[in-house]
Amino acid sequence: MYHPHSSPDSTYIHSPQRGKHKIFIGMAPGVGKTYKMLEEAHLLKQEGIDVIVGLLETHGRRETAEKAVGLEMIPRQVIAKEGLTLQEMDTKAILARSPQLVLVDELAHTNIPGSLKEKRYQDVEILLESGIDVYSTVNIQHLESLNDLVARITGVVVRERIPDRLLEEADQVVVVDVTPETLEERLLDGKIYAPEKIQLSLGNFFQRRNLIALRELALREVADTVEEEANEKTLSGQSHNIHERILVCISTYPNAVQLIRRGARITNYMNAPFYVVFVDTSDRFLTKEETLHLETCEKLCQEFEGKFLRVQHLNVAQAIAEVAEQQRITQIVIGESQQSFWRQILKGSFTQKIMRLIRHKHIDLHIIATEK
Repeated sequence: MYHPHSSPDSTYIHSPQRGKHKIFIGMAPGVGKTYKMLEEAHLLKQEGIDVIVGLLETHGRRETAEKAVGLEMIPRQVIAKEGLTLQEMDTKAILARSPQLVLVDELAHTNIPGSLKEKRYQDVEILLESGIDVYSTVNIQHLESLNDLVARITGVVVRERIPDRLLEEADQVVVVDVTPETLEERLLDGKIYAPEKIQLSLGNFFQRRNLIALRELALREVADTVEEEANEKTLSGQSHNIHERILVCISTYPNAVQLIRRGARITNYMNAPFYVVFVDTSDRFLTKEETLHLETCEKLCQEFEGKFLRVQHLNVAQAIAEVAEQQRITQIVIGESQQSFWRQILKGSFTQKIMRLIRHKHIDLHIIATEK
């Protein structure tokens, strides 16, 4: 179940049944997943729940370390490897201790060779099978199916990944969400990385456009995973599925109304945000009839709960491509070209211009046949 501001419940009754798994997921390091997990653990401990820390990664963050004070911690397992002394979560010790609830940080972590399991999420599955409840943390970029997309967005190929089924099988998924601005402030304040890493991070993974895209991915992924439950409960007014974003392109031609209605239907099927754009080329004044026509289009757009955008640009196709990028559009709706056959041959069709501009943007184009 999706809970942006979840509070712990007190329904923990230890039994031989499979344990419950609650995953705290975020768009990037530093959003506060571990802190939120520890905060809930303290509340549960006050309620009398037997909760322990199986593995905690503070990454030198003072607030996180302080939040863990007062919780029982299982010592890490020491593994000697090629002359080095390394440490991992001690799954056997946790099983022997047999708490009601165990906290496990960084679900996507790869264990040291020679450990009980290759990946930390596999250790978590052992704990769940034994009837122990688990709270865990992970960042959105570690999901297997999003690997290529995250690499496209950030330029970073994430090596440590978890299968998508973990999110699907989880009893509860909590998005720990902050704005990109807040995350940047935390980074600059030295609350996420050491000072020498700050500027490097801001220029790479923590670029504003990356954070906006990753935040959207995190919210979308959880919305998709729990879509059926979200439909039943209409949680906290979260009515939009962020997966798709529709842009309808209109002109002063009468077919604009038809295009808006078609775009609204697509929007309705996909439960997606909806935009209508009119590009004013500024090379002539609109007639009274054209002005009234645009007002009608804007009212219709508002009736369908869409956002009407009017932009000035000498190049219509270029303007549409820029709006699509700014609004992170996934589907564009346009009318069949109104140009004559010979004009299309001589100057190239408007549709072809649009397709050239968006071909590397992962945007689908709907060309709607309308009456001339």
